[in-house]
Amino acid sequence: MDKIGLFFGPVGGNCNNVATKVAEQIGNNKVDLIPIKDAKHSDVEKYDKIIFGISSLGKDAWDNEDTETDWDKFLPEFNKIDFTGKTIAAFGLGNQITYPSHFVESLGFLAHELASKGVKLVGEFPTTGFEYQESHAVNENGNFYGLVVDEDNEKEKTDERIKAWLPSIKDAFGF
Repeated sequence: MDKIGLFFGPVGGNCNNVATKVAEQIGNNKVDLIPIKDAKHSDVEKYDKIIFGISSLGKDAWDNEDTETDWDKFLPEFNKIDFTGKTIAAFGLGNQITYPSHFVESLGFLAHELASKGVKLVGEFPTTGFEYQESHAVNENGNFYGLVVDEDNEKEKTDERIKAWLPSIKDAFGF
């Protein structure tokens, strides 16, 4: 089995913690953890199986050239990636209390960027158990595009949510 490339950002904090937990539950020997801020398109292209991890951010971070997020730094590289033949899953972090009308928007924007490149994410995740008003991270099936966690308000549920999500990507990722 080839290793899974798990690209995440930002480094430090909740997204980094969740990326580490996902790698641990899959098996650290099966996953390379790569901070997105240091990645190049060629780094992503080395992997056939990829997981992207993204923290909360709004559409303005995707559209504004002046932002300083790790994903913003990577976006020019992202646009160079050839996703042909790749299997992609994603997770997103959100805060359903502070941002109920923009819950886990970053996952939605990432999914839409990937879709514009012909990528269909594997590993959708149910919206049940979350309290929010609106989210662009909900797909046409009424599920989130990928794993969603709220480390700010429901940190105690993160491990069980990862455990519940991994079977939805297991066959596609071969672990």
